Amino acid sequence: MKITINNREVILDNYETINVKDLLKEMRYTFPMIVVKINGDLVRKKDYETTFVKDGDNVSAIHLISGG
Repeated sequence: MKITINNREVILDNYETINVKDLLKEMRYTFPMIVVKINGDLVRKKDYETTFVKDGDNVSAIHLISGG
């Protein structure tokens, strides 16, 4: 499967589809405050296990950082 994540093309040879939770784990995105969009659509954290990324999808994983 080939996807684009954060404007970088990634090939995941072992998957035909993958849910968002497992994708974040596979990509080692472990930051606790992260926003995920697939093809421009926001994915709620509660839906990470039931929302699947497919071949050709464009994924954005945005780390939220607060400061003052």
